[in-house]
Amino acid sequence: MSHLLILFSLSLCIPSITAQLTPSPTYTPPTASAGLASSTATPNTQWSNILGNSLYFYDAQRSGRLNEGAYGNRVEWRNDSALQDGEDYGLDLTGGFYDAGDYIKATFPLTFTLFALAWGALTHGEGYDQAQQTAYLDGTLRWGYDWLIKAHPSDDVLFVQVGSGDVDNAYWGGDENIPTPRPAYPVNSSSPGTDAWSSAAAAFALGSMLYTPSISYNLTSSSSPPTSPSLENSTYSSLLLSHARSLYDVANSTSPKSTYYESLGEEVSAYASSNWQDDYVLSALSLAIATNQSDYYLDAYNGYVSYALSGLKEVWNWDSAIPAIYVMFSEVAITRPGLAPEVGLDTNLTGWRNETEAYFDSILDGNFKRSYLTKGGLLYFDGDSDEASLNPAMAIAMLMFRYAPIASSQEKTDQYNAFAHGQLEYMLGNNPMNAVYLVGSHPNSPQNPHSAPASGGTDILHIRNSPPTEAHVLYGAMVGGPLDNDRFWDWRDDWVQTEIALDYNAMIPTLAAMQLVNQTSDPYYVQVQAGTYSIPSGQPCDAALPCGGGLSKGAKAGIAIGVIFGVLFILAGIFYWKRKQIARWWRKGYRR
Repeated sequence: MSHLLILFSLSLCIPSITAQLTPSPTYTPPTASAGLASSTATPNTQWSNILGNSLYFYDAQRSGRLNEGAYGNRVEWRNDSALQDGEDYGLDLTGGFYDAGDYIKATFPLTFTLFALAWGALTHGEGYDQAQQTAYLDGTLRWGYDWLIKAHPSDDVLFVQVGSGDVDNAYWGGDENIPTPRPAYPVNSSSPGTDAWSSAAAAFALGSMLYTPSISYNLTSSSSPPTSPSLENSTYSSLLLSHARSLYDVANSTSPKSTYYESLGEEVSAYASSNWQDDYVLSALSLAIATNQSDYYLDAYNGYVSYALSGLKEVWNWDSAIPAIYVMFSEVAITRPGLAPEVGLDTNLTGWRNETEAYFDSILDGNFKRSYLTKGGLLYFDGDSDEASLNPAMAIAMLMFRYAPIASSQEKTDQYNAFAHGQLEYMLGNNPMNAVYLVGSHPNSPQNPHSAPASGGTDILHIRNSPPTEAHVLYGAMVGGPLDNDRFWDWRDDWVQTEIALDYNAMIPTLAAMQLVNQTSDPYYVQVQAGTYSIPSGQPCDAALPCGGGLSKGAKAGIAIGVIFGVLFILAGIFYWKRKQIARWWRKGYRR
């Protein structure tokens, strides 16, 4: 049997996504004006709406046949799409999620998103129950995991992208006319992707735990139930764990190790990761938690040491797992004591606390070289926040919130909670623009997210104003966010500030669930007056709309370099032409 036939036969064993929970009651996002009303209910209505809207966003990003699943398609302006995905390999790769404002399906940010959602629900699943959103959590996770299962048809094969960046970026329109063909890009043992294999393994491992509530992951004796009991499904949990194990085994055994971008090249450059080492360590650590097996923990610990991951100052996003690794090592020391006595796991909580708190404290103390607070109070990382300012800030907020209860002192617990809360409040309206950066949550929310299907437009040359009003409200989407001067231009063509993405939203459901569990009062936007946001004067200066509407920074740098070399070339020519006269001048000067 040929390799393709083997893949096809394996794809037939993929479970149906219809085995989901049915929402009761069903949830429809309220209009933006609802964000002006204080909540008088328990649980808090506003936080419940943020949670519900943020999951609705993922429904709006679905690809494939949208009426599959327990609750079908609740986004009336979305249609079935990309139904030929995978045909170039004889596989069914339909389904999954569109990554951002266009129509590429990218595995690497998807696995980051699934990992973040599952990790958050493991400790704050009660918040989903309170908001009556557990069924929608289940639907979101299964839509992602079921496609990821399709994308992993054999041990070493993992499809990391469907759709061509060049073709996709040239199309701006609805989901019924997406250009074809849509090529698929797999990694395998001949073209390895250690980062992609590892990231998928980590996501599968935490997903398997989430569907097995009997596995304890309580961080403190007073913590809420680890997840909603209604997600229990031993068959599905076992399936997810089997994929986690096989992907990890391939990542662990394949040599040489490599990023998938190094193997596949420019076609997958949209998410070209910097390295694979952190993904590998996170996958081993996730499997250690899910299986309670010390060999996985030893792999994680040895990788942490040999790859010199201690003391690094990196953000948490699809390209970097460093701070998540620190927090998870601390959690494992509490939730899995005695797992690996070879390295003194049961006595090393102090060491992992020191590692984690050194990282967080460098942010609070201003000693994180690449990070600072904007004048308005947003945590900003040079090199990472430039094209999506809110995403890394929300990621750090989630990590601080989840670590705070196990910090080394009450003072640090209070500091981390306060800082995280401040970042969340900034995103929800406590900023110089009075902007609420979740679409549809408040009258001051962005009206023009960079989303081809939501825009209703087809004119790629006039994205900003065609149509003048966005056709559909992309409820629950967090946009890229303001620039480092805290100013925000709500323009559809400024993808730096207004694009949406799976990974941008990955922290929002957990952050909302945390506030519900902790009985936090209304989100800040309730006290923000409608109409107090307005597009600032002048022009933005970012990668989408360079300074003054002119050339990009890269183009300007290229021109500058060209001018410099041009001047040097001219001077060299003059020097050569006048070399004898210059030599005479020099000799005269030297003699004097």
